[in-house]
Amino acid sequence: MKKIVLSLALMALLTSCKNETQEKLDAAKDALKEEVNETIDSAAIKADIKIDSIKEKTKAKIDSAKLKSAKKMEEAAKKLKESVEK
Repeated sequence: MKKIVLSLALMALLTSCKNETQEKLDAAKDALKEEVNETIDSAAIKADIKIDSIKEKTKAKIDSAKLKSAKKMEEAAKKLKESVEK
């Protein structure tokens, strides 16, 4: 009889611990999901900032190259006019 009572008490204890453990696991899962989502959002924001920065730098370089090529074209046109006049 003692063994049966002890077995039932042990089973009840394990069952109650299992519920508490499950709740703790669920809370840990939720916290982990939240942390991962925050990390992903943070990485996305950082990526957007870097992309915008690269776009601005690229646009500035393209504009600079356009100006340089326009100057070269003007110089070439002047030389061509001078050579035609001679």
